[in-house]
Amino acid sequence: MQTIEKIGERFWYMTPESETDRPILGMVVGEHKTLMIDAGNSEEHAHSFLEELSTRHVAKPDIVVVTHWHWDHIFGLSALKELVSISSKQTKEEMQKLLPLKWSDEELDKRVKEGTEIDFCANAIKKEYHLHRNIKIVLPQLTFENKIEIDLGGEICVLQHVGGDHAFDSVVIFIKEEKILFLGDSIYADIYSAKRSHTSKEVLRLLDLLETFEANTYILSHWRPISKEEFQAEATLLRSIANYTESFFGDGIKIRNAYKKQVKRELVEDELEVIEYFINGYHDC
Repeated sequence: MQTIEKIGERFWYMTPESETDRPILGMVVGEHKTLMIDAGNSEEHAHSFLEELSTRHVAKPDIVVVTHWHWDHIFGLSALKELVSISSKQTKEEMQKLLPLKWSDEELDKRVKEGTEIDFCANAIKKEYHLHRNIKIVLPQLTFENKIEIDLGGEICVLQHVGGDHAFDSVVIFIKEEKILFLGDSIYADIYSAKRSHTSKEVLRLLDLLETFEANTYILSHWRPISKEEFQAEATLLRSIANYTESFFGDGIKIRNAYKKQVKRELVEDELEVIEYFINGYHDC
């Protein structure tokens, strides 16, 4: 069950839901304006978030920013037409490609067979829209190319394009006064490649950029808020495997042995999965 949580004085969020792939939605409440982060995977998702916040007397949003073009972050925009919507230029361009598409089970299955959609997303769309399929792609009104700052009054939000394997258009939102960095899906693997994958050079570039933000809390869209220490641990894992992947030319046995020696214990399932993603990315390059 999704719940509404608060961090600090000005940030609220709704927890994710895995079955229908609902990501975290965020709300930054300034003295003059309120900014919503991501639009949700359906109108119902967006409405649910706003209704729950209303019961807590949180002001309605004036602005909504989407972190990247994937369906679960943008399909709720049709319920937010009164808001000023913002994305990176790249995100809007990718969303424009969705305008001619149809979303019936038959069309989704066809695209999965063609390789232009994946089972995971198609199945989640079917579950989220099990009663009706009223999907309307609404494009963002404003775009930016690198970085913009929005002053909400007592709270500045920095929107910055960072890219990454998961989506080349990924944007993060740094909530300055609260020291919260909303990562979206930026550090996740590429789910649209033949096999889920990370590429070493791209991961290292992205981590270098993310570590320039002076954040204490990090929000991952399909998990939970994590502390600076937890993020650093995740970054260390990714950096280590990225470097071993390059050093050992994608040799899985050598990568696993080297990381096992580094951590001085048997590897857990999540670590083995990350290693597999990097191996996939190395051999797909």
